[in-house]
Order: sequence, then structure tokens, then C-alpha cells
Amino acid sequence: MRIGQGFDVHAFAEGRPLIIGGVTIPHARGLLGHSDADVLLHAVTDALLGAAGLGDIGRHFPDTDPTYRGADSRVLLRAAFAKVQAAGWRLGNLDATVHAQAPKIGPHASAMVANIAADLQVAPEVINIKAKTNEGLGYLGRQEGIAATVVALLFAVDA
Repeated sequence: MRIGQGFDVHAFAEGRPLIIGGVTIPHARGLLGHSDADVLLHAVTDALLGAAGLGDIGRHFPDTDPTYRGADSRVLLRAAFAKVQAAGWRLGNLDATVHAQAPKIGPHASAMVANIAADLQVAPEVINIKAKTNEGLGYLGRQEGIAATVVALLFAVDA
């Protein structure tokens, strides 16, 4: 059994769609990043890779590689999880928190769970997503960006 923790943060940017957990959320601004800047899926990917001892998202999908410019983070998540599985691990559960003053994440959480469960080929009950504001404090409270934290539990396939 192994535990991995993932974290990601992206600043808001004009003229980009806001994609979190593979869900396009109506909002005046999106997130800035080399790929689609899906802050939740990047944190999920890091948690899974970390739990398996396989490094992080930047090692496997570097932002210096033009191949990943505008990349769909769901595609990256599936590719990363295939590496986790190839290393002999299966997902026990995943617990995530999206930290955003705005927009409200709760109304979109079930669609995010469905996307992540589908990408990882697990039951939706294995995935949990929570949303928290920063109570107006710091860069998140000032609505300068969105962050996500994730914990993943992996079990050895032969266990």
C-alpha cells in the first residue's frame, strides 16, 4: 500500500476556457498553463505518480515539450495511470479538494467525479471531490487563481 499527494495551482487568464476535472465551467476567465491547465487533473496525476514512485507530471509531460501545448489533461491522466498500472499498482481511493473563491465548484463535482472515474476505470465511489473557498484570504481569496490538493491510495496488484 502506498499513498501519494498531489498539488497544483494555476493563475487565472483572460481568453481561456475554465476546465476543472475535465469539465468546462462557465466563467469569465480560464486558467493559464501550457496544457489545458486543468488544475484538478494535474494534482490527481501527481498524486498517482507520486504514490507509485514515478515522479511527477512535469517529468512525464514537460511544459517545455511542444507536444503537450494545449494538451487535454484527461489524456495525460490516462497515460500516467497506465504507467502506474504497468508498475503493478491499482487505485484504492482518491480524495481531492479544489480551492477556489469563485466559481462555485460544488455544482460540477459529480461530473468531475464521473470523468475521473471513467479515466481511471474505477467506480465513482472510489473518487471524492470537495470544494473550499479561502474565505477571501491570500491569492486564492483575491481570485487570482485556483488550486487543488489530492491524496491517492494505491495497492499492489498482487495484494
